[in-house]
Amino acid sequence: MATLKYLLEKEIKQFMRNAFLPKMVIAYPLMVMLVMPLVTTMDVRNIKMSIVDNDHSSTSQELINKIGASNYFILETLPESYPAALTQVEFGEADVIMEIPKDFEQNIVSGSATEIQISANAVNGSKGSLGSSYLGTIINDFNTELHKKSATAAPAMLQLLVQNRCNQFLDYRIYMIPALMVVLLILLCGLLPALNIVQEKEKGTMEQMNVTPISKTTFILAKLIPYWVMGFIVLTLCFVIAWGVYGLVPQGSFITIYAAAALFILIMSGFGLIISNYSATLQQALFVVFFFIMVFMLMSGLFTPTRSMPTWAAWVSAFIPPRYFIEIMRNVYLKGSDFADMYAKFLALGGFALVVNCVAVLSYKKRV
Repeated sequence: MATLKYLLEKEIKQFMRNAFLPKMVIAYPLMVMLVMPLVTTMDVRNIKMSIVDNDHSSTSQELINKIGASNYFILETLPESYPAALTQVEFGEADVIMEIPKDFEQNIVSGSATEIQISANAVNGSKGSLGSSYLGTIINDFNTELHKKSATAAPAMLQLLVQNRCNQFLDYRIYMIPALMVVLLILLCGLLPALNIVQEKEKGTMEQMNVTPISKTTFILAKLIPYWVMGFIVLTLCFVIAWGVYGLVPQGSFITIYAAAALFILIMSGFGLIISNYSATLQQALFVVFFFIMVFMLMSGLFTPTRSMPTWAAWVSAFIPPRYFIEIMRNVYLKGSDFADMYAKFLALGGFALVVNCVAVLSYKKRV
C-alpha cells in the first residue's frame, strides 16, 4: 500500500508539471460541450429552395409565401423555367426544386386534380429526402387551408395530437450532449494513458522502474487511478456545463451514471495502457489510439442507431464498450432509467473492465 501511495504521488506530480496536459483537461471539455452541441446536429435546415411558378396567380404566390416563411427553406431566386432551376442545382445554388403547373389556381377553384412536381438533389441523401418531406408537409397544410376556405360546411377533420416523449421539442442537441460526454472520456481517459508509458520509455525512466521490486499489478494500478479520478472530474464538469448552458439535467439518478462511468473509465484507461505496453514510440501509440477511437465513435451508436447498421456491423458493435455507456447515458438523461432497467449493460461493462485490465497487467513486461 505504501508503494502504491508513492507511485500515485509520482504520477500526480509528473502530470501537474506538464505545461500542457492540466490545461487541456479543463479546456477540452469546455470546448466540446460549448461548441460541439451547436454544430453536431442531424437537423436539416437552410435548404436552398428553387420554385418555378408557371401560373403567376395569387394562389401560387400564397403557397410561395408560406414556404418562404418556413424556418427550413431559403428562397433566393424564382427561375423562369425548369431547366434554369436545374442549372442552379448543378452549381449548388439549390437543393430542392418545386414546379407549380400552369392553371394551378384555376384547377383548384374548379376542383380538378392538380400536380406539383418536387425534385430533390439526392447527392446528399438526408438533405434531399428530409427537404422533400418538409415541403410535402407544408403543401398538405396549404391544401387543408384551401379546403377550409372553399367549403361552407366542411366535414369534421381528424386532429392528430402528437406527444414527443423523452425529447419534447425534438432537439437533436439533447440527444447528442450525453453522448459527447462519453466521447470526452474516450479521448482523455483512453489517449492520455496510452501516451504515459510510451513517454517514460522514450525518456528512459521506464528502465529505472523495471529494476525496482514493484509488482506489475501495483504499477498498473498507479497508472490507472489518476485517470480514473480525472475522468470523474471531467464528467462532473460536463454535468455542470450541460445544466448551466443548456438547462439539461438527467431524468434519472447521478449515482447510476457515476457507477457506469467508473467501469467505463477503467475500460478506456486499461485499453490505453495495453496500447502503450505494446508500442515502442509515441508516434506508433498515437496511430493505434486514433484508429480505435474512430472505430469506437463510428460503430458505437454515437451518430446513428446501431439498429440501422447492417447485421454484421451490429454484431461487431456488441464488442465495443462505448456502445453500452452511450446507451446508459442517453437512457438516464432522457428516459430516467435506473440500474434495474440496464443491468445487462452494466454486466457488459463490468466484463469488459475485468478483461481489459487483466490484459493490461499481463501485457506489461518488466525487462531488467
